[in-house]
Amino acid sequence: MGSVLEVKASNWEKEVLKPVVLTVVDFWHNHCPWCIRLNPMFDDVAEEYKGRVRFAKLNILESPDNQKIAIHYGVMSTPTLLFFCEGRHIGGAVGFMPKENLKRIMDDVIKRHRECIKQSTEIKA
Repeated sequence: MGSVLEVKASNWEKEVLKPVVLTVVDFWHNHCPWCIRLNPMFDDVAEEYKGRVRFAKLNILESPDNQKIAIHYGVMSTPTLLFFCEGRHIGGAVGFMPKENLKRIMDDVIKRHRECIKQSTEIKA
């Protein structure tokens, strides 16, 4: 999983909410057959989009704190992909999908991310 970062509650803010770069998080767990099937495609797409998008995985059953993050973002089934723009949730996709669909979703989210950045205003104290 060279291009995919393992995140958990302890590093969620630093790795998902703080980065300026578009971040996609795969909410998954080991007992989910669809998650297991999505893993190699997620890894492949992470390699293809390396440098443009950060890819991360959060195992929702690893700890109660990880479960709290999933609940906070309304994750009701796995796999669920959520996209973050400067810490803001800007979209998602639920369920297993072919690699072509995943890439199409990624392209759409990258386009929306550019709009998010253009429409963002820096807040100064």
